[in-house]
Amino acid sequence: MRVLVVEDENKVAGFIQRGLQEEGFSVDLAYDGDAGVDLAKSQMYDLILMDVMLPVKDGLTAIKELREQNISTPVLCLTARDAVEDKVVGLNAGADDYLAKPFAFAELVARCRALVRRNRSDRGAEIVFSDLRLDPVAHKVWRQDSEIDLTSKEYALLEYFMRNPNQTLTRAMIAENVWDYTFDSFTNIIDVYVNYLRNKVDRPYDKKLIHTVRGQGYMLKEV
Repeated sequence: MRVLVVEDENKVAGFIQRGLQEEGFSVDLAYDGDAGVDLAKSQMYDLILMDVMLPVKDGLTAIKELREQNISTPVLCLTARDAVEDKVVGLNAGADDYLAKPFAFAELVARCRALVRRNRSDRGAEIVFSDLRLDPVAHKVWRQDSEIDLTSKEYALLEYFMRNPNQTLTRAMIAENVWDYTFDSFTNIIDVYVNYLRNKVDRPYDKKLIHTVRGQGYMLKEV
C-alpha cells in the first residue's frame, strides 16, 4: 500500500514514515500543502495522511482542491484540534476520517488499513431502496431521478443505511462502520451528519425514509 504523508514537522513526519514502513507501507513525504497536492495529482496513492496546520497551503484547503480535481484517494486528517466542530469542518472539506494528536501509533495503522480496505471494496451493483438509488461505483445518489449532491462522509453514511435497511443502527454501530471510531465521545458528530443527510434526502420529499429510533439510534425504512 502506498501512502502520502503531508506533515510539516520533520520529526513527526519521519516517525510516521518509519512506523508505516515497518508495517509494510510504501511512504512518500511532503512538508507543505502545495507539495502534497502536487504529489497527489501526479502519483497514485492508496491513502493520504494530511496534517491540518500546514505552511503555504493548509490541509483543509489542500483536501478541497484534491476533491475539486476529482481525486478520490481516502484522506485521514491529522490535527491537534479535536472538538466536534473541527471534525465537522474537516469531514466537510472532503476528509474521510479524523485522528487527533497525540495518537497511539497502533490506532493510526488500524485507521489506515480500514480506509484502504473500504476504498478497495467500494464497488458493486446499484443499491435501491424505495425511490432512493445509490451507485457505489460512481458515488452518486438519486431520489425520484433527481441527483443529490452529498459530501464523501454523507455518502458513506447513506450507503451504510441503504446496505442495512429496516434495521436499527445504533450510534456505536455507525461510528464503527462509517468512521471506524469506537468511543462514545464521537457520537455527537453522528447526529450532526444524520441531520445533514435528512436535509438533503428527506426534507424536500413527502415520504421520509430516515427515522430516529428513540434511545437507540436510526433506521432507514418506509412508513
